[in-house]
Amino acid sequence: MLNTPLSDVDHVARPIVAIGTDYNPGTLLDFHTHRRVQFLYGMTGVMEVNTDDGTWMVPPYSGVWLPAGKRHQVRMNGVSTRSLYIEPHTALRASRNCEVLVVTPLLHHLLLASAHLPALYDENGRDGALAQLLLYELQQAQALPLFAPLPHDPQLASLCRDFLSQPNIHTLPEDWARQMHRSQRTFNRLFRQQTGTSFAVWRQQACLMAAIPSLLSGSSVTRTALELGYDSPAAFSSMFRKVLGQSPTVFVRAATRQLEE
Repeated sequence: MLNTPLSDVDHVARPIVAIGTDYNPGTLLDFHTHRRVQFLYGMTGVMEVNTDDGTWMVPPYSGVWLPAGKRHQVRMNGVSTRSLYIEPHTALRASRNCEVLVVTPLLHHLLLASAHLPALYDENGRDGALAQLLLYELQQAQALPLFAPLPHDPQLASLCRDFLSQPNIHTLPEDWARQMHRSQRTFNRLFRQQTGTSFAVWRQQACLMAAIPSLLSGSSVTRTALELGYDSPAAFSSMFRKVLGQSPTVFVRAATRQLEE
């Protein structure tokens, strides 16, 4: 089903409803929720997903898993999507949180095929087998650390949002502690309590999230690294490879090849 409103088919008694949708660059889907779990896959472009828990960056070859009832906002940057809306009792991910998941070549082609899956597909035929295989592949999909959780403390949340708009790897926690009139030790404890991670890890995640759309828009590795405050392209590439398992150049080349295909 292409460009079909979810409200037209949400009631259908099937574990999966598959919808393909095309969005103009810069489209913003304001905060909303779904009764079903949603797996949102951008075949092209980059998606930025905001929830009450934080911000997710979803590059090509990836999709975002949104639990049932999770309030979310999505900004589409030249994205053509495939969405799977899954009955909550059918969704078998171990985590109950949002996740960015790797889309393997097999899952990519299954998601392409899902656009031709009718709402009332035959559960005992080929379409039913396709739906079951989609669920199995989603259950097995690897999660990527492309999330910057937002704290509930208003002052700390404001600092985090400012950083997300202009990240720099050399930003110091001491500076934030000073602005909040806290000792370094108190600030470190507060930050971990509020975000579930250390300041250094959160800072790196935020920089990585900013790097991906920059690289995919054509910015060089050197320019991206320097804009984020890295001392050298090598230092940036080492971080990128450590987190995502491949160099920035290989990542961009693979994403570009996918777009051409």
